Amino acid sequence: MDNNDHLIQNPAPGKRIVKFCGDTVTFTLILSHPQHGDAWIRTNIGQAKIIRREIILEIEKDQTPLGRAWFDIPMIQIDERRFSVTLPLCESGHFEAKCFFLQTGGQTPIWPPGPNTVINVDAAEACCGNIIYNAFVRQFGPNKAGAESVTSMEGEMIGSLDQRGYTVIPPSGTFRDLMNELDFILGELGCRILLLLPIHPTPTTYGRMGRFGSPYAALSFTAVDPALAQFDPHATPLEQFIELVDAVHQRNASVFIDIAINHTGWAAGLHETHPQWLVRGSEGKIEVPGAWGVNWEDLTKLDYTQKDLWRYMANVFLTWCHRGVDGFRCDAGYMIPVEAWKYMVAKVRDQFPDTVFLLEGLGGKISVTRDLLNSANLSWTYSELFQNYDRGQIEAYLPEAIDISMSDGIAVHFSETHDNPRLASRSQMYARMRTALCALFSTQGGYGFANGVEWFATEKINVHNSSSLNWGEANNQVENIRRLNHLLKTHPAFYSETELQMIQAGDGNHVVLLRHHGPTDKTLLVVVNLDEKNKTFAAWNPTQPGMVATDFIDLLTGAAVTVSKSDDLYGCLLDPGQVLCLSPDKNDLRPERMQSDQLFRLPRQIENQRLRAKVLEVYEFYRGTQDLADLDIDLYAQKLKEDPVVFCKSLNPFSDETR
Repeated sequence: MDNNDHLIQNPAPGKRIVKFCGDTVTFTLILSHPQHGDAWIRTNIGQAKIIRREIILEIEKDQTPLGRAWFDIPMIQIDERRFSVTLPLCESGHFEAKCFFLQTGGQTPIWPPGPNTVINVDAAEACCGNIIYNAFVRQFGPNKAGAESVTSMEGEMIGSLDQRGYTVIPPSGTFRDLMNELDFILGELGCRILLLLPIHPTPTTYGRMGRFGSPYAALSFTAVDPALAQFDPHATPLEQFIELVDAVHQRNASVFIDIAINHTGWAAGLHETHPQWLVRGSEGKIEVPGAWGVNWEDLTKLDYTQKDLWRYMANVFLTWCHRGVDGFRCDAGYMIPVEAWKYMVAKVRDQFPDTVFLLEGLGGKISVTRDLLNSANLSWTYSELFQNYDRGQIEAYLPEAIDISMSDGIAVHFSETHDNPRLASRSQMYARMRTALCALFSTQGGYGFANGVEWFATEKINVHNSSSLNWGEANNQVENIRRLNHLLKTHPAFYSETELQMIQAGDGNHVVLLRHHGPTDKTLLVVVNLDEKNKTFAAWNPTQPGMVATDFIDLLTGAAVTVSKSDDLYGCLLDPGQVLCLSPDKNDLRPERMQSDQLFRLPRQIENQRLRAKVLEVYEFYRGTQDLADLDIDLYAQKLKEDPVVFCKSLNPFSDETR
């Protein structure tokens, strides 16, 4: 292979890019001087099926991957030095590409220096509004609103039974209890993804911790905990779970479930059927996993050096996909080898190509997170913004989180999880500020929160028990979250192809984020006072973003805001914990209240992205992967929407049939 430093490729070799089905990617190659010859791009874009099959067969049949997915596609000559090609992206997956030049009469390609360019393609649905409501089904039971209380006499009786070795487990919330709140969660609040903490059978009499036992101590990875179902002769617990899945899908939302495949609970079914998969010490003691210096004594560690376990877990994921699950939270996913994830993801996406794998990598290295998103092709990851509190911490952390979202996969900003204290336990103003911060600093609307945040719940979620959600509390932030979610789904500055840049200046515990959406040139300024007790003057350099307006509209309140000028800086005085989302365009203040029949409508941007993706899929089916620089995809998308049959006929080069 010959490398030439005088060849310039854009996107540059080694660069990683996140795109979405329905997008295109344009490569250019520039010669240092005019030469006779042709330029090509070598890539596996458009060959996701072949890529996945090679990964699967390497594990299942011990077949060496031969790179069958790689093809050379001719580039179009623009002038005597420049070549270009625009390729369709209509499949989810991890793809690579690199341009080369072949001189007339030559046989050796000349390459620009550096590794391949990487394109991580996500589903069309992920282009915006990835708003996650994290629900712990157990908490939707008798103590949902904090009404359940144990009298002193009952407490003494329970304590006496505990001492005598009896098992006392209170009633749990059920799938149907949660289903009754879907209109509120997915409609009123406007969330688009329902993420369930583990729903597997939980220890009761053996190896149980806490009053209820931990859902992370799964006894079976394919069963549901009967405690989460109502007794009904007409519907099994699993069928009641599927009722919930169907109800979510009817509201145009998705269901993710949390699966901790790194470990099981004690006396899990795998202990009997596959005891060889348990990790044991030199003396035969079963090892327990842990993190942050804490051992999880109610769990048993699984041995991922054994590839039979990989195959088993891939089938676990597939089982849930067949039941309607759209994605998975991969608890402690960094503890699983990259090669194991690579196989499991390929196996699942071979049948369900848009399945989302949300990596929970908290406690792991950033380099491992990036590797799992790239090499293993997991979809998204947890951001750690929720545990960065002041300006200095956020300035140090956020740029890398933004880069991960733009390069590897969306880093989802959870304002609160079950692992950290409740925001409202500090103050309601603090909870409101941090909720807005995480939402408005998100990429592609990748934002989530634990159930109860909307009601200012103060009791920390304890996975061994069932704390109150403070449900129905009159003093809440339901309206605040609804407004935030509306923005994430409707304003272009929260769509893909948006550049994020921190531009705060001067002193004070504040941050300022500029959001600029290139295709529409729409901009927003998010200004946050991180101090919920004191006012601060938030300043920024207007020449840095090129945003010299002084009159804005706050999209959170509808209030007009005029910023002041001082020492070449613009700024405004913020009240304690105040958050502003400033737009220079008053037309951005759109009506937020929708008719009841529109509450569950897909965001328009997602509808358009889906249409674009389908256009590219149909076009590629008939024409193959080729240059699309002259293709008006949006025009074709409109034709597809108007009449799919006529559209397909128009692209069929063989006959007038729609096949």
